[in-house]
Amino acid sequence: MSARSEISQPISPSTRLIAHLKISCHKEGFKSLAVLLLSFLLTFAAGAVGALASVSAQQTYALIKQPTWAPPAWIFGPVWTSLYVLMALAAWLVWRQRERMRIDIALIVYAVHLLIQALWSWLFFGIGRADLAMLDILILGTIIAWLTFVFWRVDRLAGIFFTPYLLWVTFATILNASLWYLNGGKLPM
Repeated sequence: MSARSEISQPISPSTRLIAHLKISCHKEGFKSLAVLLLSFLLTFAAGAVGALASVSAQQTYALIKQPTWAPPAWIFGPVWTSLYVLMALAAWLVWRQRERMRIDIALIVYAVHLLIQALWSWLFFGIGRADLAMLDILILGTIIAWLTFVFWRVDRLAGIFFTPYLLWVTFATILNASLWYLNGGKLPM
């Protein structure tokens, strides 16, 4: 195989991530790894805040009327855990581009979006307000769409990592609307 054909071969996202980690450890060392850790900490902290309101989510989810296509309750934990990993990595990849372009607004919006994301669980499961949760998830989805676009432009891999999150929240928005409609806007507390 010639050097020319080797260059044209597509690079997988996992290979790019490993390359980013190696470059980061070599060039920026501790600071980059500290920011990666901080990104995971902030992202999973938002998830933990939301999880506090979702302690009885499986029981509540089982009691409400659901569309036939609603996923089982057990699927949400593994999906959100995977999404949090991808989100934290995406934010870190964007941060790494700070020398090349201005990314502060995108990262501030990312941090604010984590609060809005955590709020959904409190609205839906914490106080049983599917209507307010619907408003929250519509705002959240809009922000996630913007972040996906911006992250993609800053670092393609970051955009790729954010895409499953956008797809999941789009699905969750449709599910939220269906649950709100099927339950007459009232959820058991």
